[in-house]
Amino acid sequence: MNRRSFSTQELEHQISRRRNFLGPSLSTHYHKPILVKQGRGTFLIDVRDQAFLDFVNNPASLGHCHPHVVQAAAEQLGKLNTNTRYVYAELTDYAEKLTRLFPEKLHICFFVNSGSEANDLALRIARAHTKAQDFIVIEGAYHGHTEELVRISPYKFDGKGGFPQPANVWKVPIPDMFRGDHCNDADPAQSYALHVKKALDSMKASGRRPAAFVCEGMLSTAGYHPLPPRYLRQVYKFVHEAGGVCISDEVQSGFGRAGEGKMWGFELHDVIPDIVTMGKPMGNGFPLAAVITTKELASSFANGMEYFNTFGGSTAAMRVGQAVLEAMHFDDVLRNVDEVGRHLKEELNKLKEKYECIGDVRGSGLFLGLEFVRDKKFCLPAPGLATYVVEASRCKGLLLGSDGIHNNVLKIKPPLCLSREQADLMVTVLDEVLASAPDIDDEKLQDVARGLEEDLTALARVNNLVREFGYGAGKTWQEDKQRSGWKIKMAASQQFAFGVLVGLALAALISRSRRMLP
Repeated sequence: MNRRSFSTQELEHQISRRRNFLGPSLSTHYHKPILVKQGRGTFLIDVRDQAFLDFVNNPASLGHCHPHVVQAAAEQLGKLNTNTRYVYAELTDYAEKLTRLFPEKLHICFFVNSGSEANDLALRIARAHTKAQDFIVIEGAYHGHTEELVRISPYKFDGKGGFPQPANVWKVPIPDMFRGDHCNDADPAQSYALHVKKALDSMKASGRRPAAFVCEGMLSTAGYHPLPPRYLRQVYKFVHEAGGVCISDEVQSGFGRAGEGKMWGFELHDVIPDIVTMGKPMGNGFPLAAVITTKELASSFANGMEYFNTFGGSTAAMRVGQAVLEAMHFDDVLRNVDEVGRHLKEELNKLKEKYECIGDVRGSGLFLGLEFVRDKKFCLPAPGLATYVVEASRCKGLLLGSDGIHNNVLKIKPPLCLSREQADLMVTVLDEVLASAPDIDDEKLQDVARGLEEDLTALARVNNLVREFGYGAGKTWQEDKQRSGWKIKMAASQQFAFGVLVGLALAALISRSRRMLP
């Protein structure tokens, strides 16, 4: 049995086991899922040793299995892993380093395990401080999977299996500068911000008060829309005047992804939130998240009820967090995000000029969105084409995903160690996929996508990219390439030596057999 046949059978076996032991609400990426065995830098690698260029897994922001982070986790787990009821320097060392990355008033930390835990805790802090229960959120937003967070996430309650909007949740329009109601206004930021003011006025008229306005530093599930300049500044002013607090959800956009040399999405808008939440990239895949807030809000939360999180703030989590910050500095991540992100966006805009189906390329840094439309005149969403592109790209070794309220936006958020060569390959694959897309109704493209087969030549191209340029940009991955390259050369020489020995043995055996013939 060849490796491809084995991997297909093993994949089917694992999918069958998932159905037997895991809940049916747990999904997989792609119509043809990938049986992964390893991650390295910007790549996921399957059981066939086939590399896939990963443009969707943002938790591993420094690259899959970053050596420095892996070493830090292993060493600390081998030494001590305990909780915050004990006193240890790892906790305060990391808290001090982390808060240096924020405006001065944001210097109180609560450590948790996931972005959902962080956002859930942020709501509790906001309620404790304001003594109010109502929240204002953006249409299409997603803030986590707990019961509390699903109730303030239109992405969930407006979607499949959802429910009517809760009475204490006030939804305002996406500040959409592509096709939104106010995108052509003289001051679109003010026009969109006035929707928040209207919600606050309605809240007051009904005898309610705001606990918080919750918004991502850069919108993700809502469609990767950049917030208009001055929008947050005006919204924060309205919310504060009404007695609420402002929460910036940086779970997706934090830790350098935003570009322009910024660590956090909110920094792009010249505002200071009252609470900041973070997760995903904070531990580069290790379960680590946090809430950062002011001393005033933290004091309001300290009402006598202890807050304790068994693994939040553990010694291992804190050491991993420090290692992430160290690696970001060592690899000069902010510079790479700016340079490669700018280059990638320029190349994607060239595709936009080439293809009628690309309506918009937006975002900054390595947090980009590409919106598919049926035509540029009416800008009708093309979710079928988005699905086709995602599936066809996977068959060529490029991993993408789609999002947005119409599911017609490619979400582009690769590891931050993305190199220029890897960005160019992404654009090449996308160009090939769009050039070969069938000219049929958008609804039918999803059916076509399910029947696509792997492109072996394109897959080989991805492996060749790894061999030539390594797993990513930055000092860490350059050094990793040198080590890996040496190993590859050794492996090749060993294979050559083995081949020579086998050849000599066969020659000797043939010669001996001939001598034994009568």
